[in-house]
Amino acid sequence: MVTLAPSPLSLPILTLTIDIGNSDVVFGIHSNNVWRHIWRTPSHPAQPISFYRTILQVWLQEAKIPIDQVQNPTISSVVPALTSTLCEAMEELLAKEPVVVGPPVYPKLPVKVLRPQEIGSDLVANAVASHMRYRQTCVVVDFGTALTFTTVKADGTIAGIAIAPGLRTAIKSLFANTAQLPEVPIEEPKSVLGQNTMQSIQAGIVIGYEGLVLGMIDHIRRELDTDCIVVATGGLSKAIPSLHPHFVDVIPSLTLDGIRLIGEYARS
Repeated sequence: MVTLAPSPLSLPILTLTIDIGNSDVVFGIHSNNVWRHIWRTPSHPAQPISFYRTILQVWLQEAKIPIDQVQNPTISSVVPALTSTLCEAMEELLAKEPVVVGPPVYPKLPVKVLRPQEIGSDLVANAVASHMRYRQTCVVVDFGTALTFTTVKADGTIAGIAIAPGLRTAIKSLFANTAQLPEVPIEEPKSVLGQNTMQSIQAGIVIGYEGLVLGMIDHIRRELDTDCIVVATGGLSKAIPSLHPHFVDVIPSLTLDGIRLIGEYARS
């Protein structure tokens, strides 16, 4: 009995999405409504094009994904020094020009972008993903290098943004500027009354940020004069479990979802 190789037409399309953040570059492979693989590497603007080309090639080989099966690369970047590097790396590896999330593609999106030249492309991605998923007024709380609040109205208008230092950024700032304070893990302590240095920092930062997030949500609702849903995303979105009852969803991949959707709109 002869087994025929699958026809190229029967192979699933694997979409490549890249989120260049201040801390990490995140690569996602998406197919059939599922993120098949998500990889990350630290953001280092000094790294050459060959580094990012090679690291993705290795990941694809380890995942047994043929390079010619990877389609529709889309890049969001808040690190301008890395944007061209990743674009060239992907063109060399995939022989395809990536869509770069930015003002030229915003007119095609289902959201109205606030100050297109200023807003971070990751925040636009959060807005697109939340609007397409919920279709109602929504606040996206993104727990990343920065803690951001992106408010999107039911009609797709981005109403506004609020930005604070992220959890890890706040702890690193204490560690870097205070000689006797150690860097501590981001974990919710059992008590706000810290009994040692580590617990004291965790109480001040982690529990303190719980109050910050709830306070911001309350302010946003009062200013909008309407109720709204809240969704959390970002690498540290699960770091404060006591906040989870206040979110309709905790979706770490929401930004990747938005970048992928923006790529689809840009190519339509």
